[in-house]
Amino acid sequence: MMELKAIKIRVTFCIILVGVSLMLAAVMSDYWAVLNPRVDDLSEPCEVAHFGLWRLCKKKILMEATDSKPKGCGPLSLPGEVKHHSCTYFKHFTSGENAEIFEVTTQKEYSISAAAIAIIGVGFMAMGMVCTLLSFKQKLDYLLKPAGLFFVFSGLCMIISAEVIRQSVHRMIDSKDTVWIEYYYSWSFACACASFALLFICGIALVLISLPRMPRNPWESCMDAEPDM
Repeated sequence: MMELKAIKIRVTFCIILVGVSLMLAAVMSDYWAVLNPRVDDLSEPCEVAHFGLWRLCKKKILMEATDSKPKGCGPLSLPGEVKHHSCTYFKHFTSGENAEIFEVTTQKEYSISAAAIAIIGVGFMAMGMVCTLLSFKQKLDYLLKPAGLFFVFSGLCMIISAEVIRQSVHRMIDSKDTVWIEYYYSWSFACACASFALLFICGIALVLISLPRMPRNPWESCMDAEPDM
């Protein structure tokens, strides 16, 4: 029975490693959302933007002529000018004149909130990893329960951060102060959502695995009880 429990823990931990990798990829990348402006002249390069939790990147790409004139610029995979592909950190994360702020004032508040929640999630993830690794030692398996809870909290932080980014994109598109008219969520956003699912489910699994086994028969607990001295 102990061997079966150990196998379950190792399999769950391997899936957690996948979720952790997706979480770190989402936090460190800049492809949560892609914003496209209106295109009036197909002969001129148009500027598309993509951003993450820490910075905004803009890229000038060349549109392909089609029968129907597109409303927006993109997609991002089209060839572009390397010298015009620049990234700038948000002004509230760095200092100096080279820092750039979003066109919408409220975007600053959204990006601060999303980044802060993501950092908290990374902290929960780190504590969960430490507890899980320590639980592999003998007589420390009681750490599995807090480890599972840490992973659950980490997953919840990631999905909340993704929701904050989603709200910021909608606020940005609806604002009259920006040139962006279209958007789509990219692979970083998908990584954040996938990491939430894996960490949340596997965290609950670790908690359930750490619970003591319920007796199968009413008299089983009596048979396992220590005799009175």
